[in-house]
Amino acid sequence: MKFFYNIIIELAAVMVRLFGGLNKKIQQGQKGRNKSLNVLKEALLPSDKVIWLHCASLGEYEQGLPVFEALKQEYKGYKFVMTFFSPSGYEIRKDNPIADVVVYLPLDQKAAVKCFLDVVHPELVVFVKYDLWPNYLLEIKRRNITSILISALFRPSQAYFKFYGGWLKNLLFSFDHIFTQDTNSKVLLNSIGYGAVTVSGDTRFDRVGDQLKIDNTLDFISEFKNNQICVVAGSTWPEDETLLIDYINSSKEGTKFIIAPHNMDLNQIKSVVKQLKKPTVLYSNYTTETLKDKTVFIVDTIGLLSKIYSYANIAYIGGGMGTSGLHNTLEAATFGLPIVIGKNYQKFPEAKAMLSNGGLFSIRDFESLESTLSMLINDSQKRTESGQKNKDYIEGNKGASELVMSELKTLF
Repeated sequence: MKFFYNIIIELAAVMVRLFGGLNKKIQQGQKGRNKSLNVLKEALLPSDKVIWLHCASLGEYEQGLPVFEALKQEYKGYKFVMTFFSPSGYEIRKDNPIADVVVYLPLDQKAAVKCFLDVVHPELVVFVKYDLWPNYLLEIKRRNITSILISALFRPSQAYFKFYGGWLKNLLFSFDHIFTQDTNSKVLLNSIGYGAVTVSGDTRFDRVGDQLKIDNTLDFISEFKNNQICVVAGSTWPEDETLLIDYINSSKEGTKFIIAPHNMDLNQIKSVVKQLKKPTVLYSNYTTETLKDKTVFIVDTIGLLSKIYSYANIAYIGGGMGTSGLHNTLEAATFGLPIVIGKNYQKFPEAKAMLSNGGLFSIRDFESLESTLSMLINDSQKRTESGQKNKDYIEGNKGASELVMSELKTLF
């Protein structure tokens, strides 16, 4: 299996070089990866003590941030290297207060892995949730570098726990300790003989809880809302927007809608605007004088959604109507909002928990969206009670970062 994997990786590297220019994200990542080693060589000295943090993308960065901040505070004599695999993580967080240097992770080719680790020479490696690259992990283990995996979440369907997954199982044993989000993940790890595991919970609870400690004021959103009921649809995909557009077009006066698409695709945003029959404004061209007269505000930029939730009365979280994956429901839950999502949420334990608690509602089609949103808009008591259940859920699940740091001090 290892032999075939390395062949596939080498072929993938060739394909990226030949055809990467056909895809903007792949091209962006390729250019970044070509510069990674030179950037690292300029930023690091052989005498530096280094901690390496790896995130697949932006979501994993946000998830790991409470632990990263705690590490930064605890290990002040170290330089921090942060890597991303995806452009959506690197481009947004290439400048952040945690890392001394941020680069794209070079592809998982054996030679590239050795060069990377020679230059970075980390004493501690932290991976977030997944994105487990075999050659990196095996070389980290071979060099006896302390490594941990945080906020891990496993399912029985994964190859690690199948009869044919022997080689992949060994990758998990490369970690000195694994911190899981739930007990089921620990049970699965124990079933393959891995015992260095702690159920710490999801570090995202700590992250979203910190959102309440900062100033979330956005004057232009306050102007737009104008003291009316506001539904914020965050991280939407076309499958979500199709239903939301129909609902908005048929909605009564007195309700405001904010849509923050997941992808800043200009053509898709133009399509949404064209289909909306209500007065609509884009963030990119709003003026405060006209905002209160608009019904729909489309956020065609990044970085504002977490603050915008503080103005919402109801949140719709995208990704669940299609197969792209449900987006972060916890960002809205921390503000005590009732949450509406699509039908595909089975891989997201936090969504299942909030659904069971009565703070979250899953819809399957336009009819169920219409009935759910109308119920929450018209029933203030239900809205308040559901939102409070979500807020309580967040409060009851904080503390993962402290558990991780406590255990880590025994390892490193």
